[in-house]
Amino acid sequence: MSTELSANWTSVNAACQPLVDALVADAQALNLEISTLENGTRIVDAGINCKGGLEAGRRIGEICMGGLGTATLGTNSGFDNWPWSVNVHAKTPVLSCLGSQYAGWSLSHKSEDSKFFALGSGPGRALARREELFKEFGYKDEADSTVIVLEVDSFPPVEVAEKVANNCGIKPENLTFILTPTSSLAGVMQIAIRVLEVAMHKAHELHFPLEKIVDGYGVTPVAPPGGDFMTAMGRTNDAILFGGQVQLFVDATDEEAKDLAEKMPSNTSSDYGRPFGEIFKSYEYDFFKIDGSLFSPGKVTITNTNSGKSFTAGELNHDLLNQSFGL
Repeated sequence: MSTELSANWTSVNAACQPLVDALVADAQALNLEISTLENGTRIVDAGINCKGGLEAGRRIGEICMGGLGTATLGTNSGFDNWPWSVNVHAKTPVLSCLGSQYAGWSLSHKSEDSKFFALGSGPGRALARREELFKEFGYKDEADSTVIVLEVDSFPPVEVAEKVANNCGIKPENLTFILTPTSSLAGVMQIAIRVLEVAMHKAHELHFPLEKIVDGYGVTPVAPPGGDFMTAMGRTNDAILFGGQVQLFVDATDEEAKDLAEKMPSNTSSDYGRPFGEIFKSYEYDFFKIDGSLFSPGKVTITNTNSGKSFTAGELNHDLLNQSFGL
């Protein structure tokens, strides 16, 4: 599968670099702050010591997708009380969403007086290839510079930058970290842009042949930022679980398309039915105790490009979204 899947894949780092350069050049207009660590690694702060904003988050979302996806704001989320949404399309869904956007690189450092942990997303993952996913795809990118997006509310220590640069095979001064706190405007936007990635990850977890996914599109409400991390985390998850809609186009049989549609939505999970914050608390804040099938868009449509037939499953849950968003 890996050879067939990745044979014609482009460089996510080459496609993404112009977007990173433009983000830095427009930092003042986007309410971002640029700094460097002592080893020269560039830091783009999108909400810790500055305001950031929705447009910054939108552009960061496209950077996460390796420059191979587009995100546009919309006003048709399917919810009367919360019309604002983001529309997401990926040119190469498997590469863009799983090979770049997915937050799959665990980064941590512990010192005597502090601990740092974050999950890294973005095209730098394809240089380091620290995850089993890349061995499965058979994909390895090459570049002299790269970017990693971190959903954090603190600056990474220089030791983490050194580790990332070393694993990516680049100089530390050619590494950029983009920081997007969950409770910031940029944070809620870049998380919403993951609606298609969430569906792609679910398809992978269901062992659907990824080479059969031809194209994909998603739309989801953009959650209001929470005043604290837990509130924001709950709302950003709920936006996708209760309001996310995804359509995948597959080169498969009708039986395969129908089966994927029926198994993918979030309401197939035994944990579905409460806001994510309540679920997380009930499991004593342990992600690994939550039923993994919960992490999926609320409603999905799978279209078979061979027969032209489409199969839809799931639901948009107005009551739970209103409860989560405080409406």
